[in-house]
Amino acid sequence: MVDYDVLVVGAGPVGSTFANYMAEEGYKVGVLEKKKNIGLPLQCAGLLGAKITKINDLPDEFIINKVRGAYLHSPSDHILKVSKKETQAYVIDRVGYDNYLSQKAQDAGAEILLQHKVSDVDTSSCKVKMANKSGKVLQSKIVAGCGGHSSVVSTAMNNSRNSVNAAQFLIKMKNNTLETDFVDVYVDEQISPGFIWSIPLSTSISRLGLFGHHDYKKLNNILNNFINSNDKFQKAKVINKYHGKIPLFDLNKKIVENRAIIIGDAASQVKPTTGGGLLIGFECAKFAAEAVIESLENDDPQLLKNYETSYKNKFLKELKNQLEVQKTFQELKNQELDNMFLKLKEKGAEDLISSYGDMDSQSLLVKEMIKRGILFSVLPQLLYRRMSRLWNSF
Repeated sequence: MVDYDVLVVGAGPVGSTFANYMAEEGYKVGVLEKKKNIGLPLQCAGLLGAKITKINDLPDEFIINKVRGAYLHSPSDHILKVSKKETQAYVIDRVGYDNYLSQKAQDAGAEILLQHKVSDVDTSSCKVKMANKSGKVLQSKIVAGCGGHSSVVSTAMNNSRNSVNAAQFLIKMKNNTLETDFVDVYVDEQISPGFIWSIPLSTSISRLGLFGHHDYKKLNNILNNFINSNDKFQKAKVINKYHGKIPLFDLNKKIVENRAIIIGDAASQVKPTTGGGLLIGFECAKFAAEAVIESLENDDPQLLKNYETSYKNKFLKELKNQLEVQKTFQELKNQELDNMFLKLKEKGAEDLISSYGDMDSQSLLVKEMIKRGILFSVLPQLLYRRMSRLWNSF
């Protein structure tokens, strides 16, 4: 006996969005969430590109702040200021937003089952086993894994788990000195390929975080040392601490197998340069829903592959280019980073970055910097040759 048309494993924002699409079309949808409270603990910087309003529903009540630019800091604090007149990103209440999307799916007809941890998934039979003592098994026609980097559905597909750790402090400044419409980004070879970010919630409250190939204790120490040594953040008070994992973009990850799919972080659908993936995940939830609906209507699991095709057609080229950018900058030492910032400033790159920069898509900016010869002058020759090979892919 089939319990559901679709079982969604994970009630995060991507899982809830996918569940909503399916429930709106009249399918019986069950959403299995291992946590007691959706959205907790907070594991995200909560900064979404302004394109979110064209991709998914974002009520004003979940927007804490609006950002239009960034200060980019080299290891020796040479600064590039990039900005636009219009809003480029929203600082959001992620916990509230996650719950809103879950409730929206429930209102559409999806059944949200909290404290339902999944221990095993059969991608052929679509049998999903619970991790509790009863070992209850639920049956569906399609299974969608949306459980983040540790997705049990992804594991059932024999995918590897590749991720970096992330830590974030909620801090309160001694004075109201933060520019609310600018984020700060700090690069350093010590934390490459990651970086430190400061995302203002107000003139006195900020989310200060970083990600990198270190354990949580080391990341916390780096943040504490940063606060104590940086003039801007000295005497800031740490209100709360968070940690989580960011999946690494993986070209080889299987995202469709038999009657199962994975979406979002579970599918490593993240930007290699920043680790962000919510907007990509939302679009992929739409692609997945379209493919699943077609598959169910025709009783043909082979049609699920249309989801993978749509995802790759839309994002693969950009993500592969970002991966090359990330690999290039990961090799730069602090002195090279400082020199690069100085040369970029000398060549007026702040205006170029402001004009062509996009937090969700960097290909256009890279193309323009290659075309104008700027990258040739700021990167070591070996790394420039690697970057210039990108030109042929645009």
